[in-house]
Amino acid sequence: MATVADSTILITGANRGIGRALVDEALARGARRVYAGTRTPFTHSDPRVVPLTLEVTDADAVRAAAETIPELDILVNNAGIAQFDDLSDAATIQRHLDVNLFGPHTVIHAFLPQLTAAKGAIVNNLSMNSLAPIPFVPAYSVSKAAAFSLTQSLRALLGGRDVSVHAVLTGPVDTDMSREFQVPKATPAAVAQAIFDGVEKGEEDIFPDPLSAQSADGWRTSGMKALEREFAALAS
Repeated sequence: MATVADSTILITGANRGIGRALVDEALARGARRVYAGTRTPFTHSDPRVVPLTLEVTDADAVRAAAETIPELDILVNNAGIAQFDDLSDAATIQRHLDVNLFGPHTVIHAFLPQLTAAKGAIVNNLSMNSLAPIPFVPAYSVSKAAAFSLTQSLRALLGGRDVSVHAVLTGPVDTDMSREFQVPKATPAAVAQAIFDGVEKGEEDIFPDPLSAQSADGWRTSGMKALEREFAALAS
């Protein structure tokens, strides 16, 4: 199980919302160094934070960034987009896939040597929409469902390298991304705390807020979770 204290962590989408809260929570838990991956310039008062310009859809830039970071214990794929749509525009679907699916895929494979050496952890911040789509953000839901399948597949494939892979199945959080949703929302700080709690407990699937937590026990004991484990055993 990964521990945050004295670890080196990379968090994408680190400049606001859950990403910024994850940076602060990592520091509070004693992280040795936190690389804050952002598309735009970012500053932080703590000297342990290293700003890193990182566009997850630019494979060359991601590989170049990986060459500057010699060691990494925990990778948190948090960057993402969510736009209203009705699945009528293929370009909108592709944009969601580029950021929410292929972005994490690119970052994971660029940093996999460091994570393997550290026997580290990959944390993909997904959504409850990975399990059930919301009809007014279907392209987002499609991309998160695909990213959840990617997470489960990597979990099976990387188990032999002692790299743990965690899916964060987040419900509504009080961020810019969900400002149009008129529902009770968890705070980014509370979600960040629950995410790192789950990682340190070794939870494969993390339900970090009150709404998602209602589904945790049902998912973990479900036939689908059992089937995932059965199929994963084929990789061993």
